[in-house]
Amino acid sequence: MHVVTESFELQTQGNTDIIDITDNVARAVQRSGVRNGLVCVFSPSSTSGITTLEYESGAIADLQRTFEELVPRDREYKHNLRWGDGNGHSHVRAALLGASFTVPVVDGRLTLGTWQQIIFVDFDVRPRRRRVVVQIVGE
Repeated sequence: MHVVTESFELQTQGNTDIIDITDNVARAVQRSGVRNGLVCVFSPSSTSGITTLEYESGAIADLQRTFEELVPRDREYKHNLRWGDGNGHSHVRAALLGASFTVPVVDGRLTLGTWQQIIFVDFDVRPRRRRVVVQIVGE
């Protein structure tokens, strides 16, 4: 069993900024030499998350709107009352999305569907420098 861990950084705009990170992950898998296994993509942040989506403007706008409808910014959040940083909604959105995404690796390639990309979503209220951890396990 072979385990390789890498990370890369992103500059985000915050406010439900959605970034396609598929190529970053695919390159990490290629560098790892793993032919068959799993890759876990993880965001070590409590105000961002990772999932999959067809990365096109309509789907991006729909996802952003859905988060605004489900977890609106202008609601009262106890986190904001305690810390005064205005990102209570960011924490809740990130918790709903999840901090990681796992993809099978077969023959050295991600097994994503034709219209499926891995996306990083930054929910915080300001631009941030973010780190993404990629761990590849397999043979």
